Amino acid sequence: METKRCVFVGVGGQGNLLASRLLGEAALSMGIPAVVSEIHGMAQRGGVVESAVLMGDVTSPIVSNGEADVLIGFEPLEAIRSLGKCNKETLVITNTHPFPPFTVSTGQWEYPPVDEILGLIRTKVNRVIALNGTDLAEEAGNPLSLNMVMLGALIGSGAIHVTAGSMKEAISTSTRKAFSESNLKAFDLGMEVANNL
Repeated sequence: METKRCVFVGVGGQGNLLASRLLGEAALSMGIPAVVSEIHGMAQRGGVVESAVLMGDVTSPIVSNGEADVLIGFEPLEAIRSLGKCNKETLVITNTHPFPPFTVSTGQWEYPPVDEILGLIRTKVNRVIALNGTDLAEEAGNPLSLNMVMLGALIGSGAIHVTAGSMKEAISTSTRKAFSESNLKAFDLGMEVANNL
């Protein structure tokens, strides 16, 4: 089976660790071997968090530089910081809504314009799906469902073999029932955007 390496990057509190775990569960439910690994930055909200899901015939849980098939950025600046994991053929899916780090809110540093960030990403890879996942999560009725929007965009991109059905099953069974409806709606919204790009 073809190996697929997906790297998720974001900041603490955005839910990318849950997203990678759900993707791993969905892959396993389809009989696709999957390894999930996590690299935590600062443990509190606002710290950098990276995780990876490797599917197929893999022996190591590590995604080396230039090896990612898909980079999913929950935050635009974190997406560009992780471009070293990408090669020209990597698909980059990124949220366009900034989640400025502490240094910006204290005035020590200025956040670059998002269109500049996206422009730089586009010089490095052939395919970029850029969406305002934060707004879509709000539209779904749960601002915390950004991770579901990003999973939807990943599945909608067609870049991996995990189906929408198995992904939705994992979301339904492994997330809190109170959020099930908004999570599934957020997933559908992300999928729709990716389908139309």
